[in-house]
Amino acid sequence: MAQSVLTIDLGAICANWRALAAMNAGETAAVVKANAYGLGSAKVAKALADEGVRTFFVAQAEEGVIVREALGAGATICVFGGHMDGDAPLLRDANLAPMINSIDQMLRHVEALPGHPFGVQLDSGMNRLGMEPAEWSALRDIALSQKPVLVMSHLACADEPGHGMNEFQLQTFRQMTDGIDAPRSLSATGGTLLGPDYHFDMTRPGIGLYGGLPFVDARPVVSLEIPVIQVRDVNPGESVGYGNSWVARVPGKIATISAGYADGIIRAMGPKAHVWAGETRCKIVGRISMDLIGVDVSAVKEMPDTVELLGRHQSVDSLADAAGTIGYEILTSLGSRYARTYLTP
Repeated sequence: MAQSVLTIDLGAICANWRALAAMNAGETAAVVKANAYGLGSAKVAKALADEGVRTFFVAQAEEGVIVREALGAGATICVFGGHMDGDAPLLRDANLAPMINSIDQMLRHVEALPGHPFGVQLDSGMNRLGMEPAEWSALRDIALSQKPVLVMSHLACADEPGHGMNEFQLQTFRQMTDGIDAPRSLSATGGTLLGPDYHFDMTRPGIGLYGGLPFVDARPVVSLEIPVIQVRDVNPGESVGYGNSWVARVPGKIATISAGYADGIIRAMGPKAHVWAGETRCKIVGRISMDLIGVDVSAVKEMPDTVELLGRHQSVDSLADAAGTIGYEILTSLGSRYARTYLTP
């Protein structure tokens, strides 16, 4: 079999949620946008709902429909992108709560879906989504009279606990919301770890659920085993892969494994990345191609049928370092050709 196997541990996701929820006296939601960071939003949301999660966040209404179909009635599903043009039927039929980001979105929502649940997103300094203070001042009384399900903002630098932006945004959010009669939320995973001042009524962990930094105590969630197609001897002076980018200096062995950038393995990681053959760390050599990768297995005494790219020996963040990116991109890039296996709680 030349198909790689991606194993997703739903029990680990639930354990990570429990650990983050234990830090927070209020409600702990779950972010399942981008297909639950590439791991399958329907299955992930169902496992988390069974664990006790009552509120879920997605980026777009279309994502919310998939989560609603998986969960049925009951859970609150919030849409970060708010009420976009054409969203009304999806928001209504799937009972989704858009996080309103502007006066235009507020007008669109109350005209298209009067009385339908919504939340409000405020810009406390990130300049990405949400109402700025002046816009919020103009709309605040009207919005609050409609009983929003949540008033939220998002931290720009929560992964850096000592960054001054955290305190600045906390104070800005307090100035915009202290005294309102609506639940408040400021923090995702990083903000949860900053402590109680940042928790308010709800936290919204995302990457921490899936085993990524900055939640250093997270349980690993994904493993990826890639089949070995062929092993060959190489002599000094022989090259491997496109462009002759790697040339053997000493006699060795090269394994060709069955995955590539078409599977979401980032091409740029090639010169720095490794896989594991059993307990032996093996360097990727040559360029990562669409479906194939070369690996130096000269040190491997007994060649296994598969090698590990993610799992017990190597986290998503370790792999991200090799690619010059972040764990989020590694997870959300995981391709559709993998045979996916889910470990249930």
